[in-house]
Amino acid sequence: MSTPPEPSPRCAQGRLIRALLGLLASAALAGCGGGGGGTTAEPASAAGELANVSASGLTSKASQRDAARLADQASFGATEGLVADIRSRGAAPWIAEQMALNRSRYGAGGDASVHQNTQAASYCDLPANAGPNCWRDKLSTQPLLWDFYRNALSQPDQLRQRVALALQQLLVVSGLEVEGTYGFRAYHNALLDAAFGNYRALLRAVMLSPVMGDYLNNVNNHKAAPNENFARELLQLFTIGSCDLNNDGTLKTGQCVASYDNATVRNYAYALTGWTYPPGGATAWGCWPSGTNCRFYGGDMVALEAVHDEAERALLSGVRLGAGQKAGAALERVLDSLMAHPSMAPFISRHLIQHLVLANPTPAYVGRVATAFGTGQFRSGTRSFGSGQPGDLAATVAAVLLDAEARAEQPGRSGGKLREPALLFTGVLRALNGQTDGESLGWAWGAELRQQIFRPPSVFNFYAADHPVPGTALSGPSFGIHNANSALQRLNYLVFLLDAGGAGPDPSIPAALGTRVDLSGFLSDAADAGRLVDRLSLVAMGQPMPATARAELVKAVSWWTDTVDKDTWRLNRVRTAAYLVFGSPDYQVQR
Repeated sequence: MSTPPEPSPRCAQGRLIRALLGLLASAALAGCGGGGGGTTAEPASAAGELANVSASGLTSKASQRDAARLADQASFGATEGLVADIRSRGAAPWIAEQMALNRSRYGAGGDASVHQNTQAASYCDLPANAGPNCWRDKLSTQPLLWDFYRNALSQPDQLRQRVALALQQLLVVSGLEVEGTYGFRAYHNALLDAAFGNYRALLRAVMLSPVMGDYLNNVNNHKAAPNENFARELLQLFTIGSCDLNNDGTLKTGQCVASYDNATVRNYAYALTGWTYPPGGATAWGCWPSGTNCRFYGGDMVALEAVHDEAERALLSGVRLGAGQKAGAALERVLDSLMAHPSMAPFISRHLIQHLVLANPTPAYVGRVATAFGTGQFRSGTRSFGSGQPGDLAATVAAVLLDAEARAEQPGRSGGKLREPALLFTGVLRALNGQTDGESLGWAWGAELRQQIFRPPSVFNFYAADHPVPGTALSGPSFGIHNANSALQRLNYLVFLLDAGGAGPDPSIPAALGTRVDLSGFLSDAADAGRLVDRLSLVAMGQPMPATARAELVKAVSWWTDTVDKDTWRLNRVRTAAYLVFGSPDYQVQR
């Protein structure tokens, strides 16, 4: 009787595919909640969930697990060097140091000349701008995507970039509907600058942005018939949400009581009339409507008092807009009313928690972060964050990352979130010493996985904050763009990097790098399959794979020997180990 052949790594890969498809049903939250590596027991209470909490925020050291988790929450992916740095410094000192860094910027793409065209032809039809890449390089957001991924991989101010990404998915503008690379560049640089500033100042900048004015129809908004689009989204999406909230994010009466009605939306729309583009734009046909400035994104919108409504208006939080107030004063009263609203702190706090740490924070967690937002202060041990002014984002972000629920080494049922595609792209590249110019992560992989940065399909972002995970009672925002096809495409992304060699540089891209990983640093551990799997698991998850899964992975990796492939068996071991570790539900779901 013949001996059956040893299973190849593809057997393990088939099991991996089935596991990832399971993320779509109840098995999904085995990773997003209590399951992880096969554990089914759930803690009986929130107190039980937090029984094992790292003290790294209060001491000078962090565990491997805690350091890797903080890297996941506050950067674009763990690297061995970053994890070692966090372990050495501790969570709170590392966060404070990150907040002091301000290096990342968007610089690529065209200039304001795209909106200073006095000839009849469109900008890209002019002979001076002829070429196949005019729209891409001068009008689209693609050059910003190159900068985004370059910065995410290599710039040191990782926390600032992560918070700016969370803010851009809250204060949404989209390249699908507005064109002008230089305007988007200014908008997103403002988000980077404001990441640890004050939310009131950030809101003011957003309200005066001509890009936002174009996107949500508030530029040239006329008192005779105000467009309500921006006013409605300002309330629903940017500040307080649709339902009145307690400070802990729960519904105020146990059911949704509307935060505003349409009459309130109209009052805000009237209050925000009377703004036009900054001066500097020009067209062959002149500016329209008559008396306004031509489209131009080179600065803040400017007041046009002739079309600003000056009637007395009732706003939220007991704030009244007095009769005769000019556009600038009215805007400040709008900000007063929103910053005083009790729903703003929990609404913004929950958003930041969901984007940085976990999809289903407990009310107590939301309440603690909301208190930091409301007071503008947060303390961890002897270290203080924030200015003491309500809306301070430094205090809020520190509270998000240093809370007991964020630092719990074994999160409970609510602890986790599916890695959104952009974080999967960067996480694998950073862990495997990769590089990218971002080009293949836009129209190719970004579009394939439904997250093409700077091109969300609507003002509601790529996915809804309350998107339900099928078969559970939990929310899973990034599951809104996840399905059976994308589960397979996530694995194909790993094949693209590990087996196909990634993408070479596109000569039409400035300072082209391509997108690829460098596995050479892991070859030294390839002789010991267990050691290799553990090394990759430690950088990916901060801990070894669960015992049963680890045994399967080691078996698959060990299949490659010098008798199977004399010349490249070590490299194939690294490829197989990386594919199985980074494709596993234990990595795909950030916990």
